[in-house]
Amino acid sequence: MSLTKTSSLQTYHLGLFRSAIHPEFFQIEGRCRVARGDYEFEAWIFKGGHSFRFEHQGLCLSEVVSEELGQLPERGHIITLPCAGEKDHEAEFSDRIGYMTSVQTETLTDHLYLGTYNEMLEHGRMGDCLMSMWTDDLSRPNLSLIDVQRYGNEIHAQAYHLRSDCGLILRTQTIFQVI
Repeated sequence: MSLTKTSSLQTYHLGLFRSAIHPEFFQIEGRCRVARGDYEFEAWIFKGGHSFRFEHQGLCLSEVVSEELGQLPERGHIITLPCAGEKDHEAEFSDRIGYMTSVQTETLTDHLYLGTYNEMLEHGRMGDCLMSMWTDDLSRPNLSLIDVQRYGNEIHAQAYHLRSDCGLILRTQTIFQVI
């Protein structure tokens, strides 16, 4: 793995907050809102990252995956996890909300990256997912994608961020659950 690939991978972090994050911090390209029973979920997609917000009985949790978490407010900050490698985090909040997330990253060769990009693009189009597509300065394709499943008392949200400059595939699987 080249130094450039390692450095690019190291910039991604997952932040968890016990408050809503204002949309002015992101250049949002798409959003999805789910209101079901007594909870509300919203997902925002932007180039190279995402934000999830889950609210239930006055309690709010927000997850943000981005290269630029330093610009976000400290208010309500719970934890920051580097995304490199594999990470799992689980927590319960006020006996009302369960939160689980799994983060996995890998760097691929250009050929494998392009194959994965095409598969994820097809998945996103067939699954009516939130997507952000862009090319970098060298006209290489990049993709951020969110796939949301709704269940009676929980939301499952998978996010994928594909960066061609470093062959990065970043996947998060998050569950918000009403306890």
